[in-house]
Amino acid sequence: MTASPAIEALLMPQAAESSAEEAAEQQHLRAAQAGDMAAFEWIVRQHEERLFGFCCRWLRCVEDAREVCQDAFVRAWQALPEFEGRARLSTWLYQIALNLCRDRAKSRSSRQRENTTTIHDLEQPLPCPQGSPDANAEWQSEMQKLERGLALLPEKLRTALMLSAMEGLSHEECAKVLNCSIRGTEGRIYRARQMLLQWWNEESQ
Repeated sequence: MTASPAIEALLMPQAAESSAEEAAEQQHLRAAQAGDMAAFEWIVRQHEERLFGFCCRWLRCVEDAREVCQDAFVRAWQALPEFEGRARLSTWLYQIALNLCRDRAKSRSSRQRENTTTIHDLEQPLPCPQGSPDANAEWQSEMQKLERGLALLPEKLRTALMLSAMEGLSHEECAKVLNCSIRGTEGRIYRARQMLLQWWNEESQ
């Protein structure tokens, strides 16, 4: 099955952090665990944009995502002394945020908030590979279409794909966030990709 550049770009993993960035994070993490609020604020600045983007895509509501993201950092600050570093800090933050997203989805009233979020509305939209106005317009149209496809995936499959392809987590890190085996996580990612590509091709006919 084939896909457009938009879906291929969306499914391309994010670049990994450099060793220098990881070292700086560990330094601030140790300080934050000792009660240094300024160090924790540095951690928040490093992660809030990506975490907010994840919450937006998962909840499809900017207002809910903003509240959940803020709550996730509050929970993280409260639990930081118990964080043992068995997973990367970013993995731990995604786990907190995902649990809060699921709680928020369950607690929504029957009057659903209007969906005002699209992937290209986020603070870090995927850039169009070609700079012409016509190419950009086509790109945005494809991104809206792709968002509809993502929303149709079962939650467990969609979440696994988002964490892996859009957030750049390794399969091992995804498994920790999802509380699932690595093999099970890989199966979810594979099925999500196949379902999304099949839907895309059917919609394109």
